[in-house]
Amino acid sequence: MRVKIREAKQKPVGETITLCGWVRTIRKQKSFCFIDLNDGSTLKGFQIIADAQLTENIHTGTSLRVTGEIVESPGAGQSTELSAKEIHVFDPCAREDYPLQKKRHSAEFLRTIAHLRPRTNLQGAIIRMRNTLAYASHRFFQERGFFYINTPIITSSDCEGAGDMFQVTTLDVKKGQRDFDDDFFGRQAFLTVSGQLNSEAVAHAMSDVYTFGPTFRSENSNTSRHLAEFWMIEPEMAFYDLSDTMTLAQDYLKYLVDAALTSHPEEMELFDKFVEKGLIDRLTKVKEKDFKRMPYTEAIEILENSGKKFEFPHEWGCDLQSEHERYLAEEHVKGPVILYDYPRDLKAFYMRNNDDDKTVAAMDVLVPKVGELMGGSQREERYDILLEKCKAADFDLETYKWYLDLRQYGSVPHSGFGLGFERLIQFITGVENIRDVILFPRYPGHCNY
Repeated sequence: MRVKIREAKQKPVGETITLCGWVRTIRKQKSFCFIDLNDGSTLKGFQIIADAQLTENIHTGTSLRVTGEIVESPGAGQSTELSAKEIHVFDPCAREDYPLQKKRHSAEFLRTIAHLRPRTNLQGAIIRMRNTLAYASHRFFQERGFFYINTPIITSSDCEGAGDMFQVTTLDVKKGQRDFDDDFFGRQAFLTVSGQLNSEAVAHAMSDVYTFGPTFRSENSNTSRHLAEFWMIEPEMAFYDLSDTMTLAQDYLKYLVDAALTSHPEEMELFDKFVEKGLIDRLTKVKEKDFKRMPYTEAIEILENSGKKFEFPHEWGCDLQSEHERYLAEEHVKGPVILYDYPRDLKAFYMRNNDDDKTVAAMDVLVPKVGELMGGSQREERYDILLEKCKAADFDLETYKWYLDLRQYGSVPHSGFGLGFERLIQFITGVENIRDVILFPRYPGHCNY
């Protein structure tokens, strides 16, 4: 039976096992050779020592099945290795144009071969980290009594009110068909930008819920922080106010950081050495310190008095840009900061109006390296106020009737936030470009595979 390389490293000397994987490197001597075999289960592969006659058709990238005996390793870097008795080649990968011959490649080059880049050390580490953080996310909410729900990917509602949505249609628009009454759903439909509105409906019955799924934005952005398709984790809680939500967001992020540091020491060392110097120390401080809470108004005053020249304006009422967010987190606070009580005109229609009639009960969690990582709010639970907001935004009230109904049939204070999963991976790994933390990135002009 095949043994994963992760498990093989724990096997005792003298045991016979079978490994499968891909050759990362091969060093051939006259009578024997050394093979570094990796199956993706761990950062470092397992060393195979084999007679030369068993390795005639083996190259970098060759896929193998190796059966042999665990022996002590005299070399540095591993305590044991596999002395091969039998080698089966699945595919020799003897092509001269195999693009992963070298050990190091640029991120830009690897994006052009996204189907092969999971075989690199960095991408393998990111994939394992992504898996752990997804599992830890489910564990965090499940331990706290939340219910995992699946909200629609196809929707008729624009949650953010920004209009940057991909349309879903069966009409032949090239032939001029525009009547949505004749479309599949009998109305305009889009790929969702958020599962929040649907989650609110479920929270009004189940109290605490969360969704974890793909979301889509058709915003024509080519920055290192934006994708057209990405994943969001969105908890929604009945009977929560904004302060409760800030506490949950802080606890959640600390939980994920701890999972990364404790579950993947080898991967964290790789990220710290080759991606961001000091990463482990930065994340350790995040885990140990409470997040600074700061009103938006105070943040504007700090920016105005910073003496720092910013590219974008930063007076009260302006939407903060990444440079402002990173300054607050990286230079002023030197750690995560939660901004709250934003100007009403900056935020979405569903956010609860504050008593000052100028701000809403919204919050953003800002972190070093990334800027905004989480965004949330207390939702507007008062029917009359929400109705006026929908009218002011010129929404089709029939489309949002169900959402308004929630404010008439047992409405309660409720709150929630969203976490962009790819930005989380950037924050944890130190990787600069969001296109390098998702397997097959979609962005303007690119929908390969």
